[in-house]
Parts: sequence; C-alpha cells; structure tokens
Amino acid sequence: MPDSAAPPEPEGGPFLSREPVDPAALLSSVRRDSDGGIALFVGVVRASHEGRAVTALEYHAYEPMAEREIGRLVAGISARHPQVRIRIRHRLGRLAVGEVAVVVAAAAPHRDEAFAACREGIEEVKARAPIWKLELGPAGDSWVDGLAASP
Repeated sequence: MPDSAAPPEPEGGPFLSREPVDPAALLSSVRRDSDGGIALFVGVVRASHEGRAVTALEYHAYEPMAEREIGRLVAGISARHPQVRIRIRHRLGRLAVGEVAVVVAAAAPHRDEAFAACREGIEEVKARAPIWKLELGPAGDSWVDGLAASP
C-alpha cells in the first residue's frame, strides 16, 4: 500500500512564504562553526522602477511548481558547491515599499564559495521560478520580471 504521507520538504524548504521573511533567521539556519564566510542577499521593495513611482508590489506564484523548482535549484547549487549550505525564501502577496521580498543566505568554509552560491541562488530564482511581480503605483499597475509578463 503506498504511503499517503506528503513527501519531505527539500533541504531548506519551504521556499515560499506569505509571512514576513526574517533575514537573520536564514543567516542563523545556514551558519556552522566550520564556516568562515556567510553571504546574504536581501531583496526589498523599492519606491520606483524605471522612472515610475511604486507604492507596493504583489508577488504571485504557481506555488507547487515554484516550491519544486526552487528545491531543484537549491539541490543544483549544493551539488556544484558541496561545502555550501544555502537557504532561500521568497515572499508572496502584497508588500509595501521597504518590505523584504526575497532572501538568499549561503555559508561556506571560504567567502568565494559563499558569494558564488548566494549569487547563483538569486539569479536562478529570478530566471527559473514561476513567480510574477505586479507593480502598483499612481501611474497604474504593471507586470514585470519573472518568467512571463503575467501569470
């Protein structure tokens, strides 16, 4: 008889959150006594984009696929950088200017590995995860970035 229990979360998952993301918590989750370098990327909502005022962002995702894809990219980064521990959290929903949208934390014995894994993490999330961003502002709303112009 097949096991009906949900599969375990990939290392570091879940990757999406509707609650505020705490960069310090992710830093703490990657840090080990053997690590000499910890790199952190924190993406926040900014007040303008390409000359247009932004009052808020809404992040939307195809959640099951986004969780799987971020899990795959974390596994790939871990395979390419076996001494790195990496964590990624991306916020969904409506965020005000200044709120944290995404965090990538990576720890490794040496800084070069930590920096490389952190950079790969944010670049791959932006390129591969089915997450879309709707910019809200006084000039109107518009879809930007992500895998497609709109979900």
